[in-house]
This record gives sequence, structure tokens and C-alpha cells, in this order.
Amino acid sequence: MNMNPRGSIFNRRPQNNIYRVFLYLLVILAGTGIYLGIQRGTLKPIGDPTLTPTRSPESFKIEGDAQFTSGDLESAISSYRKALDINPNDAQIWATLARIQTYNSSLKTIDADRRTTLTDALNSINKAKTLAPDDSTVAAIRAFVLDWNSSPSISGDKAAGYLVEAEQEAVRALNLDNTNTLALAYYAEIMIDQQRITQAEQNILKAVDTGQNIMDVHRVYAYLLETEGVYNQAIDEYNKAIAITPNLTFLYMRAGANYRTMAFKSVTEEQKTAFYASSLEYFAKAAAINDQLGIKDPTPYLSIAKTYSQLGEYYAAGRNVQKALTFDPSNPDVYGQLGIVFTHSRNFEGAIPALKCAILGCTASESCDARGGCDTGDNGTEVKGLGLSPNSIVYYYSYISNLAALSRPKSNHCPEALGLINEIRTAGYNSDPIVESILKENENICAMVGKGIIISDLTPTPPLTAQPTLPFASATPSPTPIQ
Repeated sequence: MNMNPRGSIFNRRPQNNIYRVFLYLLVILAGTGIYLGIQRGTLKPIGDPTLTPTRSPESFKIEGDAQFTSGDLESAISSYRKALDINPNDAQIWATLARIQTYNSSLKTIDADRRTTLTDALNSINKAKTLAPDDSTVAAIRAFVLDWNSSPSISGDKAAGYLVEAEQEAVRALNLDNTNTLALAYYAEIMIDQQRITQAEQNILKAVDTGQNIMDVHRVYAYLLETEGVYNQAIDEYNKAIAITPNLTFLYMRAGANYRTMAFKSVTEEQKTAFYASSLEYFAKAAAINDQLGIKDPTPYLSIAKTYSQLGEYYAAGRNVQKALTFDPSNPDVYGQLGIVFTHSRNFEGAIPALKCAILGCTASESCDARGGCDTGDNGTEVKGLGLSPNSIVYYYSYISNLAALSRPKSNHCPEALGLINEIRTAGYNSDPIVESILKENENICAMVGKGIIISDLTPTPPLTAQPTLPFASATPSPTPIQ
């Protein structure tokens, strides 16, 4: 049987497939491109870290402004410093940083902290002036910073010079731009501190006409009204400032302090009760804002405590000061205020360790005793005592009064009390006749104790804290803590 030959069933002749060849060429070309890209740096190998885009200074400025408006001044300062890390030659960033730092000083409770914050602000604005010597806004903010530095407790012998220089800067700012609303407001504030009330009023009213949406304008106008004793209108201006920047706690603190002053001056119990209630409401708002932001600021609780003290509710006052100490357990000023509350409540034994921590400092374990005990796991905090100053003198003579009152011939604290009296006189703080009378009274008590005379049921001379002070209504408004 004849069969036609056939090709092999199991073996095929090689054939070139044009599609396969094209695919190979693409792979080769792609590999070559990747290799060249890596060599040139335009491509990174898998696993290499990716580049992180650098933020612009403007983004940090926007973040800082939002934090300032929200009431978180420390974070705002941090954001502006980050902006300066990128662009250290921007005068406007330096100037805005100085303004925020200056306002932040109002939340500090002791002179040393305020001094540090205000010194930082002065350094910042001086840098801004170096970069932009003829900028009106920079000059205006420098006037503001100098004014808030012009307190003897902050700047000592330089204080008077700072106030003069502040006025010169404000005038220069207005010469550079006579429409600068901030310059008008800060110039008015300086005039208030110089007791030139009529001129201050003229300038702030001009600023109000053009700066209805500027917080600083309403704050300074409120300060002027406080100085004139028009507390209701001052509160109205603080409320306008709050409407612009609703989370700045120092505005609530000032409004609350004005309500408390009106309560103190009220002649009817009904008015007094209403004003104290409003005062506590504003301080509570400040505390709530801080709590929402996670800011551990003792100031609102100290203001609440002072208000309760004026109401005679010393237990509530003490609880609020103790709450403040949980936020700032190394702050000697807060221990001093706790000692004042204990003294008013006739807890003289409790007042002595608290006041000792305030003026002399104390160990960690002593700080627990001073604040009525520490929680489990809290071993206390070492406290560095305050030096003699206009703000601490009340703690010194209160401590002396408690020591003298509790002295007995067999338990005599008078040597320590007399040593502190000598320290006060050496520093010249006895020039105030009221302070000197307190010192003499305690010297007389110690003289009787020295003769073996036992004085029973002796009440220490109370600290002079019944009349509330308005920090913004003194010769220099900012350095005094808001309480």
C-alpha cells in the first residue's frame, strides 16, 4: 500500500514569530531605560525612601494664626518658629511671633516666666526691625512689646526707658503710615500707662473707627475703660474682642476680673451675687477652652479661687488652687496663693508649709505636705522659692504673720520670722506704710513670745488681698498675672 510521505508528527521546524520578537524588543528597551534612569538619578530603586515635600513658611504661618485664634499660644509660637527655620529673613514673621509671645506672657503667673517670655518677644521684634527698619507694622508691634516690658518687676532699671522708647516707636509707626490702626491702638495703650488718659482716648477712638474687626483695638479700649472705672463698658469691649477671637482665654479672664471688681464695689447683695456669678462664668469658660485644647494652664482656676475667697467660700477656693497645682506643681506662686487661702480660712498650720514653698522653696516631699497630700504614684515636685518682688511681698509677710502667731515659748518660730523681716527691710519693701505696720506688729508679738508670754487664739495679720487688683489698670498692664 502506497502512502504519501508526511511530515514528522512529533517534530516541528523552528519558526520565527514576529509578535514574540516585538515583545522581546520592548522588554529590552524598558530594561535599558530603567537602568539609565537609575544611573542618571531620575529613577530610584525599589525600597529607597521617597522624598518628603518641604512645607512653605506660609503654611506654618497659616497654622500659627489658626492656633493663636484657637487660644493655643504655645503651639502658635512653635509654628512661627518653624516658619522662621525655613525663611529667617522675613520681618513680618518675626513681628507676628513677637506679638504672640507678648500676649502669651499674660498667661504666666510668676515674674521669672513673664520676664523670659517678654525678653523673647523683644528679641524677636528687634530682629524684625533689623530686617525691615522702615516698616510701620513692625514699628507698631515693637512699641507694643516695649510697653509690656516696661514694668519694674520685669525689666528693673530699664523699665522707664522702655516706656519712653515704646512711645517713640509708636510715633514713628504713625509717621511711616498715619492710617495704621494697630499703631493707633498701641499708642493709646502706651499713653494709658503714662497716665495721659485724654490723649489715649483720642487715639483709641480713632482706632475704633477703622479697626472694628481687630481684637487688639477692642482690648486696648477695654483697658482704657477699666482705668476710668467704667467696668460695664469695658466688659462690652472685651466681649467684642472675644467675638473676633473667641478662644483667647486672657480676654475671658479680663472680663471676669471686671465683673469681680464690680461685685466687690456693689452695695447690694443682689448685685454682688449676680456679678460674682458672671465672674465665675467667664473664668469657667477660659478653663473649658484650655481643657478642650489640652492646655494645662492654672490661671483660670486661680481666678476662680480668688473669686470664691472674696465670697468667703474658702473650701471651694482651696480646692481650685489645689487643682491649679496639679497643672503646675513646681510653681511657687500657686503655693503662695494656697497659703493665702489657708490663712483666710484660719488653717494657719496648713498655710505655713504652702507659704514656705512659695518664698523659700521646698523639697519634693515637702511640696506634697504643702498641697495637702499627693496622689498615689506622685512623689511630689521640688519647688524653687520666689525672690522678693512687688508680686511676692504678700507671701512673705503672710508667712511671717503665721509664724509669729503660732509661736510659743517652747515652740518658737520667731527667729525665722525676724530674719525675714530684716530681709524685707534691707530690700526696701517696708517703704509701704501698711507693710511696715504688719512687720512691726509681728515684731511686737515675737517680743512678747520672747518674754514667755503665751498669746492664745492669736489670728495672723490677714494678707491684703480683699481689694482685687486689675492687672491691666496699673502703670504697666501686662506683666501682672491675671487672677
